[in-house]
Amino acid sequence: MQNNQLLARTQFTELYRREQIRSIESEAKQQLATGTLMRAAGKAAAELALELLGAKKGKVLILAGVGDNGGDALETAHLLCKNEVDVHILLLGSTTNYSVEANQSLQGALASTAKWTNLEDCKKHGIDVWDLIIDGLFGIGLNRPIEGDAAELIEYLNRQNSQQKIPTLALDVPSGLNADTGQIFGDNAVALRASHTLTFIGNKIGLHTAKAKDFAGQIFLNTLNLDHTDYPPTDAHLLVESSFDQYLPRRRQDSHKGSYGEVLILGGNSGMLGAPILAGRAALMCGAGKVHLGMMDERFPSIDIVHPELMVASARSSDLNRPVMVIGPGLGTSEEAKYFVQKVLEESPSLVIDADALNVIAIDETLKELVRQRAQKHWQTLITPHPLEAARLLQTSANEIQSDRYKSAQKLAQELQVCVVLKGAGTVIVDSTQTWINSSGNAGLASAGTGDVLSGICGALLAQGLNAAQAACLAVYLHGKAADLCVENGVGPVGLTASELIPVVRSSLNDLLRR
Repeated sequence: MQNNQLLARTQFTELYRREQIRSIESEAKQQLATGTLMRAAGKAAAELALELLGAKKGKVLILAGVGDNGGDALETAHLLCKNEVDVHILLLGSTTNYSVEANQSLQGALASTAKWTNLEDCKKHGIDVWDLIIDGLFGIGLNRPIEGDAAELIEYLNRQNSQQKIPTLALDVPSGLNADTGQIFGDNAVALRASHTLTFIGNKIGLHTAKAKDFAGQIFLNTLNLDHTDYPPTDAHLLVESSFDQYLPRRRQDSHKGSYGEVLILGGNSGMLGAPILAGRAALMCGAGKVHLGMMDERFPSIDIVHPELMVASARSSDLNRPVMVIGPGLGTSEEAKYFVQKVLEESPSLVIDADALNVIAIDETLKELVRQRAQKHWQTLITPHPLEAARLLQTSANEIQSDRYKSAQKLAQELQVCVVLKGAGTVIVDSTQTWINSSGNAGLASAGTGDVLSGICGALLAQGLNAAQAACLAVYLHGKAADLCVENGVGPVGLTASELIPVVRSSLNDLLRR
């Protein structure tokens, strides 16, 4: 055992599934006195609650369920009472099946100065009377949609606190959220929207992707004094600023444009000429030595006036024997597009496949087999599907992909033997051995052309010597970080454009290089 800081604000990047956390917890309980972990959870939650309350302390509503998550909440309650906080407990359900630990916490709460309330009184008084709400209704053991009084309470709180004026602290996970997938249990079910989540023992995969991005808020981790170095290995990690220290594309003074690679971007069919231009500008600003655009539409502009450094030609006249290629932005799905996809699959040793190129591959088993054969040649292949494109590749629905983004990305990587970037809230990156979930980004990226920008960044990083997984992870993080910086400076999330994103990506990359 070791003591750790009260709040390790995601300083540990390892991510775990529920069964892994359960295993760690079970092993720890065999070595510890009864209630040790619950008391540690209550202490951590009480200290974070006091931090959120500030000097005022104020009035706190604590929601407690009938499992160990409820026990954590009750432990928090009586500790806050000791700190002279005005605590009100809303306990839902019968405590007859409480564990020994939870029952100890219940007795502590009953003996404290906490007041007890119910659903009707809570609704009658409104939520403006509270300075903080603590959610301990359901934890990671939940495996069904929330119903009955709990669902009614959650819907009421979400509706009344839609602007999150009252901070809401979820214990371990927001009630109703699947800790593995980041989805809500049930198609039309509910989950409590938290402004903060204090998760215990280890960071959960489901707190960082899909609907969790809207429900978990700011995430804190407390290991409950367990030594995380004793945890079993995990293949999933959270991408944070420090994730890239070992492979950033640093520059030597004694270098030239040829030192930083060459990228050819193929795409730009009729009506979609902007897509490869955006990808090309992104590749240029992320350090590729030379960037070529191969346009499908013969009426292409012969020069990019904004960035004349880009070398523009027709796809038909382009030299496909480039060391790094990006295919797909605005490509279309014609027979000619299929021809180019086949050619680059057969000839390009480092390849980013995006957009329409993925759609062409999805309906052609021969092309899928060519993708798989690239792995046998030890060639770099990086695909960047959004959920619908991933669904087409796996011959399923976008809803099925989204139901477990982590497993869907892994399945796609295994099926095609490539590095996968499954775009969306909490982008998932998978190669043959590891999985990463991105921590950066926001809804401003939900606009046309941002995916083209991402593919261009990936191409530039491949050209500078990163492998597919490294390029994917760094590109996705920079892409999201740039969007976050744009929003911080008032550019978005509403109306953030792909063009506005590109120079901020460059700044973000250079900031990382200066760390």
